[in-house]
Amino acid sequence: MSENKRFQLGTIGALSLSVVSSVSIVICNKALMSSLGFRFATTLTSWHLLVTFCSLHVALWMKLFEHKPFDPRTVVGFGILNGISIGLLNLSLGFNSVGFYQMTKLAIIPCTVFLETIFLSKKFSRSIQLSLCVLLLGVGIATVTDLQLNFLGSILSLLAVLTTCVAQIMTNTIQKKFKVSSTQLLYQSCPYQAMTLFVSGPFLDKFLTQQNVFAFRYTPQVLTFIAMSCLISVSVNFSTFLVIGKTSPVTYQVLGHLKTCLVLAFGYILLHDPFNWRNILGIFVAMLGMVLYSYYCTREGQKKATEASVQLQTKEDESDPLIGMETGAGAINDVALPMSPIGKADNDFRARDYNR
Repeated sequence: MSENKRFQLGTIGALSLSVVSSVSIVICNKALMSSLGFRFATTLTSWHLLVTFCSLHVALWMKLFEHKPFDPRTVVGFGILNGISIGLLNLSLGFNSVGFYQMTKLAIIPCTVFLETIFLSKKFSRSIQLSLCVLLLGVGIATVTDLQLNFLGSILSLLAVLTTCVAQIMTNTIQKKFKVSSTQLLYQSCPYQAMTLFVSGPFLDKFLTQQNVFAFRYTPQVLTFIAMSCLISVSVNFSTFLVIGKTSPVTYQVLGHLKTCLVLAFGYILLHDPFNWRNILGIFVAMLGMVLYSYYCTREGQKKATEASVQLQTKEDESDPLIGMETGAGAINDVALPMSPIGKADNDFRARDYNR
């Protein structure tokens, strides 16, 4: 199997794992928070990261992947930034209406496109931009209901968007710059993400819910759902780094909106959540945007691969002395140096001998 085919299969596998695990954990957490009253999202996320780190440590002990240390300052800064972005998103939800929080999540894609264009000189075609606009319009129709603005909530949302965009761009650039895999990066950054949220989580959750996470009544049912959530989170965290590393931060956000549409649909089917014509219309428009985005990304990827193949072939042709002799050099010799029929026939024989 060719390297390109293996890469495509790996990307499809990463996208599928991300969708399945993310939708599963959303449904699990929704039952945990809505039905069982455990609303300590930031603390729960810190437990997710601790379990992820422990799982990866076991995998390292079993030699399922290789530990590859790199710049410690980059790892620490990246881990803390990821933890801060998660905390800010939770604060944004606490200080804003649900509709404004959804608008905050929608703003991540255009912000990421802007940052990559300005600082990384990445180009997004008109077709890609149009498909992203269709996608955002559809998700907006499906999820945004009320828009209640306040100054502090707006500042928190702005900070949440910026830190999330930078963290996701760094997830992609660090893997490429230091030539580390998604597993190696996650293993090294996980402790710093976990400790950032583990220390700040109880305070943030108490501020947002007016409840103490340590005083909560942990019934066997609550503990079961927490354990399920933590186990699923290993797959969620791993697939997040894997998808961003194999594709791009923008593609990961597009995938995230696909998950939102699936969660809405599953919520209606499994949990009998309210569903109206706006949700249905928004999901269809969003799906159209995702199809267009996938089509244009695939088409542009194939075009770049073809151009790279042609350039590589051209370089190989220029560096091959035999091909050079048969084309440019041979033609000059034939014109500039007249020879007898016997000499020319002998030269033709030697050329045929080279080509064997």
